[in-house]
Amino acid sequence: MDNNKMETGGHGNGGASSGGERKRGIDRVIMLLEALLKRREPARVGDIAKMINAPRSTTYEIVNSLLEAEMLENVGSEGHVYFGRAMHLFGWAYGHHNAHYRRVIENMEAMGAETGETAQLCGLRGNKYVVLDCRDSPGPFRISSDVGVEVPVPWTASGRLLLGHMTDDEIRAFIPREDYRLPDGRVIAESDFLAEIAEARVRGYSETSGLADRFTWCMAAPIPDARGIVSHTLCFVLPVDTPIGRREELLALLRERARSLSLSGN
Repeated sequence: MDNNKMETGGHGNGGASSGGERKRGIDRVIMLLEALLKRREPARVGDIAKMINAPRSTTYEIVNSLLEAEMLENVGSEGHVYFGRAMHLFGWAYGHHNAHYRRVIENMEAMGAETGETAQLCGLRGNKYVVLDCRDSPGPFRISSDVGVEVPVPWTASGRLLLGHMTDDEIRAFIPREDYRLPDGRVIAESDFLAEIAEARVRGYSETSGLADRFTWCMAAPIPDARGIVSHTLCFVLPVDTPIGRREELLALLRERARSLSLSGN
Protein backbone atom coordinates (compact mmCIF):
# COMPACT_ATOMS: atom_id res chain seq x y z
CA MET A 1 0.00 0.00 0.00
CA ASP A 2 1.24 3.52 -0.85
CA ASN A 3 1.50 5.16 2.57
CA ASN A 4 2.40 8.54 1.02
CA LYS A 5 -0.89 8.47 -0.83
CA MET A 6 -2.76 7.62 2.37
CA GLU A 7 -1.21 10.50 4.34
CA THR A 8 -2.93 13.55 2.91
CA GLY A 9 -3.44 15.57 6.08
CA GLY A 10 -0.18 17.53 6.23
CA HIS A 11 1.87 17.90 9.44
CA GLY A 12 1.17 17.71 13.15
CA ASN A 13 -2.29 16.34 13.92
CA GLY A 14 -3.54 16.88 10.37
CA GLY A 15 -3.04 13.20 9.58
CA ALA A 16 -5.26 12.26 12.51
CA SER A 17 -7.88 14.68 11.21
CA SER A 18 -7.82 13.17 7.72
CA GLY A 19 -7.98 9.71 9.27
CA GLY A 20 -11.14 10.81 11.07
CA GLU A 21 -12.59 12.11 7.80
CA ARG A 22 -11.79 8.84 6.04
CA LYS A 23 -13.43 6.89 8.85
CA ARG A 24 -16.59 8.99 8.60
CA GLY A 25 -16.55 8.49 4.84
CA ILE A 26 -16.35 4.72 5.26
CA ASP A 27 -19.10 4.83 7.88
CA ARG A 28 -21.33 6.71 5.45
CA VAL A 29 -20.70 4.16 2.69
CA ILE A 30 -21.78 1.42 5.08
CA MET A 31 -24.82 3.44 6.18
CA LEU A 32 -25.77 4.04 2.54
CA LEU A 33 -25.62 0.35 1.66
CA GLU A 34 -27.56 -0.57 4.81
CA ALA A 35 -30.20 2.04 4.02
CA LEU A 36 -30.75 0.67 0.52
CA LEU A 37 -30.89 -2.88 1.88
CA LYS A 38 -33.61 -1.89 4.36
CA ARG A 39 -35.48 0.15 1.76
CA ARG A 40 -35.46 -2.81 -0.65
CA GLU A 41 -35.98 -0.62 -3.71
CA PRO A 42 -34.14 2.05 -5.70
CA ALA A 43 -33.93 5.59 -4.31
CA ARG A 44 -32.93 9.07 -5.45
CA VAL A 45 -29.67 10.42 -4.12
CA GLY A 46 -31.50 13.22 -2.31
CA ASP A 47 -33.64 10.69 -0.48
CA ILE A 48 -30.55 8.63 0.39
CA ALA A 49 -28.91 11.74 1.86
CA LYS A 50 -31.90 12.13 4.19
CA MET A 51 -31.85 8.42 5.08
CA ILE A 52 -28.22 8.54 6.20
CA ASN A 53 -28.33 12.14 7.52
CA ALA A 54 -25.49 13.28 5.27
CA PRO A 55 -25.02 16.37 3.08
CA ARG A 56 -26.30 15.97 -0.47
CA SER A 57 -22.87 16.87 -1.88
CA THR A 58 -21.20 14.15 0.19
CA THR A 59 -23.87 11.62 -0.75
CA TYR A 60 -23.49 12.41 -4.45
CA GLU A 61 -19.73 11.91 -4.13
CA ILE A 62 -20.17 8.52 -2.45
CA VAL A 63 -22.83 7.41 -4.94
CA ASN A 64 -20.67 8.39 -7.91
CA SER A 65 -17.74 6.38 -6.52
CA LEU A 66 -19.99 3.35 -5.97
CA LEU A 67 -21.42 3.72 -9.48
CA GLU A 68 -17.91 3.70 -10.93
CA ALA A 69 -17.14 0.53 -8.93
CA GLU A 70 -20.43 -1.05 -10.17
CA MET A 71 -21.52 -1.53 -6.56
CA LEU A 72 -24.48 0.67 -7.47
CA GLU A 73 -26.20 1.22 -10.79
CA ASN A 74 -28.65 3.73 -12.22
CA VAL A 75 -32.23 2.49 -12.37
CA GLY A 76 -34.78 4.10 -14.66
CA SER A 77 -34.67 7.66 -15.92
CA GLU A 78 -35.49 9.61 -12.75
CA GLY A 79 -32.14 9.48 -10.96
CA HIS A 80 -32.74 6.37 -8.86
CA VAL A 81 -29.87 4.08 -7.89
CA TYR A 82 -29.74 0.58 -6.46
CA PHE A 83 -27.28 -2.28 -6.00
CA GLY A 84 -25.10 -3.05 -9.01
CA ARG A 85 -23.67 -6.22 -10.46
CA ALA A 86 -20.50 -6.05 -8.36
CA MET A 87 -22.68 -6.79 -5.32
CA HIS A 88 -23.80 -10.00 -7.00
CA LEU A 89 -20.17 -10.94 -7.59
CA PHE A 90 -19.34 -10.34 -3.92
CA GLY A 91 -22.22 -12.59 -2.89
CA TRP A 92 -21.19 -15.24 -5.40
CA ALA A 93 -17.61 -15.14 -4.10
CA TYR A 94 -18.81 -15.63 -0.52
CA GLY A 95 -20.99 -18.60 -1.44
CA HIS A 96 -18.29 -20.12 -3.67
CA HIS A 97 -15.54 -19.77 -1.06
CA ASN A 98 -17.63 -20.93 1.93
CA ALA A 99 -18.11 -24.66 1.36
CA HIS A 100 -20.24 -25.09 4.49
CA TYR A 101 -22.61 -22.33 3.41
CA ARG A 102 -22.99 -24.03 0.02
CA ARG A 103 -23.89 -27.29 1.78
CA VAL A 104 -26.49 -25.53 3.88
CA ILE A 105 -28.10 -23.93 0.82
CA GLU A 106 -28.07 -27.23 -1.08
CA ASN A 107 -29.83 -28.95 1.83
CA MET A 108 -32.40 -26.18 2.11
CA GLU A 109 -33.14 -26.39 -1.61
CA ALA A 110 -33.48 -30.18 -1.40
CA MET A 111 -35.83 -29.91 1.57
CA GLY A 112 -38.07 -27.49 -0.29
CA ALA A 113 -38.11 -29.67 -3.40
CA GLU A 114 -38.76 -32.92 -1.47
CA THR A 115 -41.54 -31.59 0.74
CA GLY A 116 -43.17 -28.82 -1.29
CA GLU A 117 -43.02 -26.62 1.83
CA THR A 118 -41.37 -23.25 2.39
CA ALA A 119 -37.82 -23.86 3.65
CA GLN A 120 -35.59 -21.14 5.05
CA LEU A 121 -32.09 -20.47 6.33
CA CYS A 122 -32.19 -17.98 9.20
CA GLY A 123 -29.82 -16.13 11.50
CA LEU A 124 -29.21 -12.94 13.45
CA ARG A 125 -28.17 -9.53 12.16
CA GLY A 126 -27.36 -7.36 15.12
CA ASN A 127 -30.19 -7.89 17.59
CA LYS A 128 -32.73 -8.77 14.89
CA TYR A 129 -33.71 -11.99 13.11
CA VAL A 130 -33.30 -12.27 9.34
CA VAL A 131 -34.14 -14.82 6.68
CA LEU A 132 -30.83 -15.35 4.86
CA ASP A 133 -32.26 -17.48 2.07
CA CYS A 134 -35.64 -19.01 1.24
CA ARG A 135 -37.26 -21.53 -1.09
CA ASP A 136 -40.99 -20.84 -1.29
CA SER A 137 -43.69 -23.45 -1.34
CA PRO A 138 -45.10 -24.01 -4.83
CA GLY A 139 -48.53 -24.86 -3.41
CA PRO A 140 -51.71 -22.78 -3.63
CA PHE A 141 -51.25 -21.60 -0.02
CA ARG A 142 -47.92 -19.88 -0.45
CA ILE A 143 -46.00 -18.68 2.59
CA SER A 144 -42.80 -16.76 2.17
CA SER A 145 -40.66 -14.25 4.02
CA ASP A 146 -38.62 -11.48 2.50
CA VAL A 147 -34.92 -12.29 2.59
CA GLY A 148 -32.94 -9.73 4.56
CA VAL A 149 -35.87 -8.03 6.31
CA GLU A 150 -35.05 -7.52 9.99
CA VAL A 151 -37.67 -8.88 12.39
CA PRO A 152 -37.80 -8.79 16.21
CA VAL A 153 -36.26 -11.98 17.59
CA PRO A 154 -39.17 -12.88 19.96
CA TRP A 155 -41.52 -13.17 16.98
CA THR A 156 -39.68 -16.23 15.64
CA ALA A 157 -39.08 -19.91 16.38
CA SER A 158 -35.46 -19.49 15.29
CA GLY A 159 -34.91 -16.73 17.83
CA ARG A 160 -35.47 -19.19 20.65
CA LEU A 161 -32.51 -21.21 19.35
CA LEU A 162 -30.22 -18.39 18.22
CA LEU A 163 -30.12 -16.96 21.76
CA GLY A 164 -29.58 -20.31 23.45
CA HIS A 165 -25.92 -19.59 24.28
CA MET A 166 -26.81 -16.44 26.25
CA THR A 167 -27.65 -16.07 29.92
CA ASP A 168 -31.01 -14.62 30.93
CA ASP A 169 -29.37 -11.31 31.83
CA GLU A 170 -27.59 -11.17 28.46
CA ILE A 171 -30.88 -11.81 26.68
CA ARG A 172 -32.62 -9.07 28.68
CA ALA A 173 -29.91 -6.62 27.64
CA PHE A 174 -29.95 -7.82 24.02
CA ILE A 175 -33.68 -7.62 23.21
CA PRO A 176 -35.30 -4.16 23.11
CA ARG A 177 -38.45 -3.98 25.22
CA GLU A 178 -40.55 -2.95 22.22
CA ASP A 179 -39.60 -6.15 20.36
CA TYR A 180 -41.87 -8.20 22.63
CA ARG A 181 -44.93 -6.54 21.09
CA LEU A 182 -46.36 -8.57 18.19
CA PRO A 183 -47.81 -6.98 15.03
CA ASP A 184 -51.39 -7.45 16.31
CA GLY A 185 -50.64 -5.73 19.61
CA ARG A 186 -50.23 -8.80 21.80
CA VAL A 187 -47.19 -8.73 24.08
CA ILE A 188 -44.96 -11.74 24.76
CA ALA A 189 -44.03 -11.89 28.43
CA GLU A 190 -40.26 -11.70 28.87
CA SER A 191 -40.40 -14.55 31.41
CA ASP A 192 -42.25 -16.75 28.90
CA PHE A 193 -39.69 -15.96 26.20
CA LEU A 194 -36.79 -16.86 28.50
CA ALA A 195 -38.52 -20.12 29.48
CA GLU A 196 -39.08 -21.00 25.82
CA ILE A 197 -35.39 -20.39 25.04
CA ALA A 198 -34.42 -22.74 27.87
CA GLU A 199 -36.90 -25.34 26.61
CA ALA A 200 -35.61 -25.08 23.04
CA ARG A 201 -32.05 -25.50 24.30
CA VAL A 202 -33.01 -28.81 25.93
CA ARG A 203 -35.27 -30.09 23.14
CA GLY A 204 -32.93 -29.16 20.32
CA TYR A 205 -35.63 -27.49 18.23
CA SER A 206 -38.31 -24.82 18.48
CA GLU A 207 -41.87 -24.46 17.22
CA THR A 208 -44.16 -21.44 17.30
CA SER A 209 -47.58 -20.67 15.87
CA GLY A 210 -49.51 -17.49 15.22
CA LEU A 211 -46.86 -15.00 16.32
CA ALA A 212 -45.81 -12.77 13.41
CA ASP A 213 -49.14 -13.67 11.82
CA ARG A 214 -51.97 -15.97 12.85
CA PHE A 215 -51.79 -18.22 9.79
CA THR A 216 -48.37 -19.85 10.11
CA TRP A 217 -46.74 -22.63 12.07
CA CYS A 218 -42.95 -22.25 12.22
CA MET A 219 -40.41 -24.90 13.17
CA ALA A 220 -36.66 -24.41 13.44
CA ALA A 221 -33.66 -26.67 14.05
CA PRO A 222 -30.21 -25.44 15.07
CA ILE A 223 -27.01 -25.48 13.02
CA PRO A 224 -24.23 -25.00 15.61
CA ASP A 225 -20.90 -23.55 14.52
CA ALA A 226 -17.49 -24.91 15.52
CA ARG A 227 -17.85 -23.28 18.96
CA GLY A 228 -21.18 -24.99 19.55
CA ILE A 229 -23.06 -21.69 19.20
CA VAL A 230 -26.20 -21.74 17.04
CA SER A 231 -25.31 -19.26 14.34
CA HIS A 232 -27.93 -20.42 11.80
CA THR A 233 -31.17 -22.36 11.77
CA LEU A 234 -33.02 -24.41 9.19
CA CYS A 235 -36.75 -23.75 9.18
CA PHE A 236 -40.06 -24.82 7.74
CA VAL A 237 -42.90 -22.30 7.55
CA LEU A 238 -46.25 -24.09 7.29
CA PRO A 239 -49.96 -23.27 7.26
CA VAL A 240 -51.11 -23.19 10.88
CA ASP A 241 -53.66 -25.94 10.24
CA THR A 242 -51.06 -28.46 8.99
CA PRO A 243 -52.01 -31.86 10.52
CA ILE A 244 -49.90 -32.93 13.48
CA GLY A 245 -48.69 -36.09 11.72
CA ARG A 246 -47.37 -34.03 8.84
CA ARG A 247 -45.70 -31.59 11.24
CA GLU A 248 -43.97 -34.43 13.07
CA GLU A 249 -42.70 -35.85 9.78
CA LEU A 250 -41.32 -32.49 8.69
CA LEU A 251 -39.76 -31.80 12.08
CA ALA A 252 -37.90 -35.11 11.99
CA LEU A 253 -36.52 -34.30 8.52
CA LEU A 254 -35.60 -30.78 9.60
CA ARG A 255 -33.68 -31.93 12.67
CA GLU A 256 -31.84 -34.66 10.75
CA ARG A 257 -30.70 -32.24 8.04
CA ALA A 258 -29.63 -29.62 10.59
CA ARG A 259 -27.62 -32.20 12.58
CA SER A 260 -25.81 -33.24 9.42
CA LEU A 261 -24.72 -29.61 8.92
CA SER A 262 -23.47 -28.97 12.44
CA LEU A 263 -19.82 -27.92 12.75
CA SER A 264 -19.64 -28.51 16.50
CA GLY A 265 -18.98 -32.25 16.30
CA ASN A 266 -21.90 -32.97 18.65
